[in-house]
Formats: sequence, structure tokens, C-alpha cells
Amino acid sequence: MVFNSNDLNVASSIFFLISNVCWAFMSLLNKNHRITQPLNLNDIVDKFLMTLIYQLLAVLAAIYFFKVLNVSRGFVIISFAIFFLAIVVQRLLLFFFLQNSTAKWYATKKITVLGNKKIADSLLSTFSNHPEYGYKLEQFISDEEIKDMTEEALLSDLLSGKPEEIFICYKDMDTESLDRLILFGDKSSIKIKVVFDLISNIKEGNLVKYDNIPILHINSQPELSVKVRFLKRSFDILFASTLMIIGIPVFFLLYLITKFTSRGPAFFRQERIGKHERPFYIYKFRSMHVNAEKFGPQLSKDNDPRVTKWGRIMRKTRLDELPQFWNVIKGEMSIVGYRPERKHFIEEISKITPDYKKLLRHKPGITSLGQIHYGYAENVDQMCERLRYDLLYSRNVNLNSDVSIILKTVRVMVQGKGK
Repeated sequence: MVFNSNDLNVASSIFFLISNVCWAFMSLLNKNHRITQPLNLNDIVDKFLMTLIYQLLAVLAAIYFFKVLNVSRGFVIISFAIFFLAIVVQRLLLFFFLQNSTAKWYATKKITVLGNKKIADSLLSTFSNHPEYGYKLEQFISDEEIKDMTEEALLSDLLSGKPEEIFICYKDMDTESLDRLILFGDKSSIKIKVVFDLISNIKEGNLVKYDNIPILHINSQPELSVKVRFLKRSFDILFASTLMIIGIPVFFLLYLITKFTSRGPAFFRQERIGKHERPFYIYKFRSMHVNAEKFGPQLSKDNDPRVTKWGRIMRKTRLDELPQFWNVIKGEMSIVGYRPERKHFIEEISKITPDYKKLLRHKPGITSLGQIHYGYAENVDQMCERLRYDLLYSRNVNLNSDVSIILKTVRVMVQGKGK
């Protein structure tokens, strides 16, 4: 069938209309229009990427599944590439405009800080490092000053500064005084915020309410939300499936080279421990000679005689890890996570660093933050050192950080710097 220029113009116009309607609808559902303080680029990017994925699915459903429009795949790919770049530029410009305008033009939110000086110094240091929060300190009243003041004098002093918000650095203040200050804030239309001095090693906490009782739910290793798990799994399946289909010629070539450069099978499998300590078999292109571990579990080292010549090339470029995309599709691994280990080494690591068990709440990955910064470990001490990076990632799992780690992994592969 041949389309004239008028038909193509009509088709492209309808396509752009559908795309924009879907974007507007998905943005509304995802509340992209809401801008909260403090500004956080990671949160904005995550929300944007999620909206973009939903929009893509909605558009594809409209034009292909429901046959609303007959357009070529090339046209769709180019259109989405242009749309993606335009939205990225627009979002970045908006973010930096809001960040700078908040810091330079609208930093007039007057605040009063009262209470413990140590907690107050920490709070004010944070505000100083983040001018985009838009806070301007007008007055600080210490614990010692409060003790020498009557309640009437304190409230009068607070009003004289005309603050919009009062931060109470709570430590030794009795609950009755705190209640009266909160009531004072309600009557004076001043926001009251209480800063608690809690346990210093708390990494994560959520304030939840049971009826009218606020409770701080402390968790040093937070569970992933349903949204993050859904996005991460969807991305894993899409990425792994696409790469395995496109990479068939590369897989076949690696298979042949591995097969004919050393004796033994091209593929290697080994039991590893995954999420919730469940064992599974990890797949690789074989980079070592057969029976390399006949004397028991060993970690590879530089110039390890067990590694074949071709295996050294694969390990430096990480090509030996490619079969693990099958583990991802099966749901045993993720694209980004922590590197799965054998039970023997997990027991050794856990003796030194019990925090390792926290990683087992998540799926292991083909690549990891620790793998990028540290590479392959040669002993248990190095494995513990690499663990710090993986624990850092596990506390901040999001699609944005996954994409960043994947790009850094590609750079390591291209440069042949895999250790």
C-alpha cells in the first residue's frame, strides 16, 4: 500500500495527538504536576521515567493492539526518541530553574530554631548546604536561654521574630512545654516542626500513624515499594529479552570461541545463593580450565593459572557474564543488584560483616555498584570491602541509579577494565 503525503501528515498528526493525550493522562495519574520541597532530582527522574514507560505502553496499545493507527515502527522509534530528549531537556531546565529561583529569589521563609544547640547546629548545617530548601534563620534560642525565661517571655520573643516556621530541637524539653508550643503555633498560624535526636545509626525511618498515635518505623534496610519492584522487574525483563534477541550473533560467536580455544563445555554453571537465601544456578561462558576447583572453592586472582587466555579477555570485558540474562528472565537475578556468592564465602563474609545478610532480602544482579568500583574480589577481606558499595545501593534502589550503573558497566566493558 502506498501512502501520499496527505495521508502521512494526517497519520503523524493523529499519532502526536495520541502521544500527548497519553502523556497528559499518565502525568496526571502520576502527579507529575506536584512539586515538593526539598527538590530531589532522583525523585523527579524516577517519576518522569515511570510516566514515560506508562505512556509508551498506552500509545503502543492504542496504535497496535486496538489498531487505531497504522504507522511504521521506525516512525514510532524516532518520534519517541525526539519526545524523550525534549522531555528530558524540559525537565532538567525546570528543575535547575526551580532550584536556583528557590535559592536566590524565594529564600525568605523565616524560621526560628530553639532547643538543643548540637541538634540545631546539625539542622542549620543541612540548611546551609541546601539553599534550595528556602530557609532563612532569623532567631536561635538555646536550651539555657529557655530555662531563664518565663513562658510568656518565650512566646513574646518567638512572635517578635515573625517566623513562618519554628523548628524545635527536642532533647530534654518536657512534653507539657512541647504541647504548649504546638498549641501556640496553631493559634499564631506558625508551622511547628519537631527535630528529634534519635539513634545515630538509623539509616531509614517512616513516620506512620496508628489511629492518632505517631510511630517512627525504624528500618536500616527498607523494603522496596510495590512501584519500585514493578518498575525494576519490568525493566529487567524488557532489557534482558531485547539484549538476548539482538545479541544472538554475539552469543553464538562467544560460544564458538570458548568451545574451540580450550577443552570443555562452552557454558559453566555454579550454585549461588540468591534472594531469601534460595540457591540457584548461575550461568557463564566458561573462563577457566575444567576442574579448576578440584581442591575446593577458590577466588580468582591476577594471573590465575586456572583462567584460560580467552577467559582473561572475557573477564576483563565482562563478556563471560552475558548468559546471566537468562537468570534475569527466569526471575532469579536482576540486571543491577549485588554479585551473588557461594554459600561457603557468604558464611566467611558474615563472620566479619553480618550486614551481608541484609543484601539477601533482594535479588542479586549481573552488575553492581561494588563490581564497578571494586571489580572481582581476590579474598574475603576484599569481598567485605566491596560489600560497602552494595549496601549503599540497596538503601537507594531506583530506576535512575540502575540505568547509571548499567552505563558505567558498559564503559568498563568497552575499556576492558574489568578486574
